[in-house]
Amino acid sequence: MASESALNAFLKSVEARAFKRAVYAVRDQDAALDIVQDAMIRLAQSYGGHDAAEWPMLFQRILSNAILDWFRRQKVRRAVMQNFTELESPDDEDGPSAGDLVESLMTEGGQAESAAETFSRTEVMEAIEEELGRLPHRQREAFLLRYWEELDLAETAEVMGCSEGSVKTHCWRAVQALAKALKLRGVNP
Repeated sequence: MASESALNAFLKSVEARAFKRAVYAVRDQDAALDIVQDAMIRLAQSYGGHDAAEWPMLFQRILSNAILDWFRRQKVRRAVMQNFTELESPDDEDGPSAGDLVESLMTEGGQAESAAETFSRTEVMEAIEEELGRLPHRQREAFLLRYWEELDLAETAEVMGCSEGSVKTHCWRAVQALAKALKLRGVNP
């Protein structure tokens, strides 16, 4: 049995990455915040008493399900609203923002980078985030789970509810698309 402080520490450790993942998925910061909070509450209520080693996989699955639920609700809302309103053009949605890049701006030794290095890294991170936002949902999800959340192949397949082969395909396509898009933008490895 895990303690409440251990659960709080776990939730704090996954909060920023989960928020980014949700923003990439739904492309709405307010909705992403609601989704992440909802996923955290579900984990605490339903699995807070479980072994702390189980939380990462459980949370990723809960977060994936919460994102899918959001899309389902949006689909129903759009269908209902079309029936009751005159067809209006949808509001423009803001794309994902650069967010807080402080962690990525520190060198391995913990020392701050020069202003030029910081500016260059910020530009690259913004380009990567923008291109990630353009990936199809499944490719983006596989990429983020494998390379952002650092889940192994089996864990990613379990979270996504698909085969390991599908995860490999989605990741390969995502990497290829990102490499091509970033090369076109002048970002070289």
